[in-house]
Formats: sequence, structure tokens, C-alpha cells
Amino acid sequence: MSITDDQQKVTAAEITAILVRNCGLDPAGAAETPAASLAELGLDSLALLELQAVVADRYQVRIPPDSADLTIVEIAELVADEIAGEIAGEITGEITGEIAGEANSATGAGAAAGVGATTAGPPPGHTENSVVIAAPVDLVWAVTNDVDRWPDLFTEYASVQIVHRHGDTVRFRLTMHPDENGTVWSWVSERTADRDRRRVLAHRVETGPFEYMRIRWDYAEVPGGTRMTWVQDFAMRPTAPLDNAGMTERINTNSRIQLDIIRDRIETLARTADPAGGTR
Repeated sequence: MSITDDQQKVTAAEITAILVRNCGLDPAGAAETPAASLAELGLDSLALLELQAVVADRYQVRIPPDSADLTIVEIAELVADEIAGEIAGEITGEITGEIAGEANSATGAGAAAGVGATTAGPPPGHTENSVVIAAPVDLVWAVTNDVDRWPDLFTEYASVQIVHRHGDTVRFRLTMHPDENGTVWSWVSERTADRDRRRVLAHRVETGPFEYMRIRWDYAEVPGGTRMTWVQDFAMRPTAPLDNAGMTERINTNSRIQLDIIRDRIETLARTADPAGGTR
């Protein structure tokens, strides 16, 4: 890893901007109480996970999971110190690389012989949910892939900001409505649509509480309309408040709710477009 000059310049203002945009921080409250910790500012464990993910993407360093008692200034200093440590580590790594390589080779040989074998972790999360929509596949495709209008299609999204478009790929920021604790969640995702195959592949760029999140949408013509299927594969971070099984249950529940809402809205649109009530 190579640390750039820009990555070395970490300020409290930058950390504040990340917290406001991604974690629901109240900027006025933060300005009034600069000595308050993240916990005192009302940021919970999920907010800290989101901060960890964005800082890791932007600065390539890790914020410890027990940082909720730090102030924003202390977080900025911590990130700057971590970057300095990475630079020192790169220099040390050049000197000790061969030794480390030999040690890794020996460890690998031991593992191959069954020495130091570890138990497999929990299985990754996987969900698959479908709905049949009484509407033509072209209409279903057009409506569900109009990312700019997702706040009108989904009930959970408050806004969408397009970050970048290139061909059939779009990168965008999703912002949700406040949750039960009043926190506003926001993250960046990227999706690529393949109309010929009637398939969309997507992933979260800012992963938050996930180690990774990969998404696939499939569309198929069936008797009576179009079947739309959502598949999600993911793994939770060890520090996340939900494990893979818990998040699987949550995603399954929410996906079924949103799929039903989307079905109803598209079917209403299809009836409006076709007064006879058919699926052209």
C-alpha cells in the first residue's frame, strides 16, 4: 500500500463531514460541543462502523472498534497517527520482507501438513426473494432501473445522488429515511445493468457494517407478467451488531416488504398506461 500526500492531511473538519454525510451527525450539535465524544454526540455502534468503512476506503487505515469515547479531534489525530504508522511500516517492510516471506512459507507448509489448522467461520449471508409483477418486462426493467427515481419507488430511501455514470454502470449515494433512533444512514453503491441478459449486478462501495455486500437482480417473463428476483450475498464484520444469520433475517423481511410495494406501484402504472388492464 502506498500512502499519498492527500491521505496524510486528515482534519477534524473532514471527519466531521464524514460523520454528517454518512452517520447522521447533527453538525450544529457537534459545533456547540467540540469536546463531546462520538457516543455523547448520539452516534451508536452502527454509526461507528460506517465511519470505520469510509475512513478505510478514503485513508486506508482502520479505526479501532472501541473509539466511541473519542472526540472528533481525537479521531482525526488517531487517523493521522495510523497513516504515519503505515508509512513507517512500509519502510520496515522493505527491510524485513524476505524474513516475513520465509516465515509465511514455513507457516504454509505447516498448514498443509495439518499443523495449526483453524475451524471455518460462520457461513456467509445469502438471501433470494422474488415477486411476480403483472406488467411487461420492459416496463418493470425501466422503472426499477431508474435509480434517480428510487425514492418514489422504495419507501425506505429518502434521496439518491448520482456520483458517476459510465455506459451501463452508475455509482450513486443512497440516503435512507431516519430509523427508529433518528439516525440517517447513507452509503455509496455501484450497479451495472445488462439489458440483453435482463440482469443487474451491484455492490456496496462503502460497506459500513458489511465485510462485503454483492447484489444481483434478475428479470424473467412468466405467465401473467414479469418475475423479478433479488439475490444478496454478504458477510458481516465481527464488530457488527448483527451476525450473518441476523442480517439474513432482516434482509429477507425487508426485501419482501419492498418487493410487494414495488409490485403494487408498477401494476398501478401498467394499468394507467393500458386502460384495458392488460399487460401489453
